[in-house]
Amino acid sequence: MTPEDLPTSATKGRFFYGYVIVAAGFIVMTMTFGINYSFGVFFKPILAEFDWSRASASGAYSFMTTVSGFLGIIAGRAGDKFGPKIIGILAGLFLGAGYLLLSQTQDLWHFYLFHGVVLPAGIGGCWPVLLPAVAKWFTARRGLMTGIVASGIGFGTITHPPFAEWLISNYGWRTAYFVIGLLTLVLVVGVSLFLKRDPRQIGQLPYGIEKLNDGETDYEIGGHTFKWAIQSKQFWLLGTVYFCYGYCLHTTMVHIVPHIQDMGISAAHAAMVLAIIGVTSIFARIIIGGASDRFGVKPSLLVGLLVLAVSLLWVQIAATLPLFYLFGTLFGISYGGVISLQALAAGDLFGLRSLGIILGTIAFLYTIGGAAGAIVTGYIYDVFGVYRPAFWIAEGVSVLAFFLTCPLKMPGRAKQAA
Repeated sequence: MTPEDLPTSATKGRFFYGYVIVAAGFIVMTMTFGINYSFGVFFKPILAEFDWSRASASGAYSFMTTVSGFLGIIAGRAGDKFGPKIIGILAGLFLGAGYLLLSQTQDLWHFYLFHGVVLPAGIGGCWPVLLPAVAKWFTARRGLMTGIVASGIGFGTITHPPFAEWLISNYGWRTAYFVIGLLTLVLVVGVSLFLKRDPRQIGQLPYGIEKLNDGETDYEIGGHTFKWAIQSKQFWLLGTVYFCYGYCLHTTMVHIVPHIQDMGISAAHAAMVLAIIGVTSIFARIIIGGASDRFGVKPSLLVGLLVLAVSLLWVQIAATLPLFYLFGTLFGISYGGVISLQALAAGDLFGLRSLGIILGTIAFLYTIGGAAGAIVTGYIYDVFGVYRPAFWIAEGVSVLAFFLTCPLKMPGRAKQAA
């Protein structure tokens, strides 16, 4: 075999396909989670038509997050075995169908079926499949590339809530769901066709592997088994941290728009707070993801959780639009940073061998926390008529997540290549 025949991550004149994986992952994340986090924009228009309670409508979102988290475990295992392409295509089909069906909702059980069963079949397949795929393509700069893919969520949070609000204002919430469904179907299925399992599939190597292995071109995807991982204390510590994070995140993403509207601020301006969260989170994902390559995942995670606690404290005193914009900035930093570190933390603790199912299980714990946050917050509002008690609970949960991170023992990846 000649040197030209050897697999490579950066042969001169040969394009490294890992960047295609990153671009495709960014687009899928944008479409999947941008609309998912636009739920709050649809909240009041749907309640106005059907006169449902906030707790009952929030329950559909909670059901969706729980089911998507559970299906993420299955999708993660399938991704480990079959690769990301087929999972991405199926995700696009279910996502598109879910939004198209939501446009035809007539009863509460329809809303629960479409939002709580069909959509999760698509959402659950994205996170625990795409991020392990990126990890297999990049040894060096893994944090940065993971951050770029995860920043698609933030980009979706910028673009989708204002777009959904515009569609609702001009054409109604049913048409908004229909248009979004078509766009999601075409884009997610289309870009998923470009996904590939790992570099060996096309005769390449992970980016930076030669420098880490002193020029050796042979490598194995190592790490612990899923069985070993779930028997370890570190797994349950990390899972509980992300349960707490999910509680705080979904409490905010579902209820911050109606909370701001309750303060006498228009729906359009309230949606802009979500957009600010999205803008800030884009930069946070990339910067904090890149910082984790240099400073480590655990210190970066602690910083993100500290900012989360500060932002939830700030929302208690925010009463004007500028103060909510500042809240959105702080929350976006924590939101972007903490979620982008989830796969990196799992990879550092347990390796890449079974990262899909391990990440899927941790993401499931995160979604249970998110489901609890959304529905408990809705119930507290129905009882007290205000959101402040619920945000105080979220503040306590965020502080708990910070202290649970402290005993995590992340060995980190091998010395990063430049």
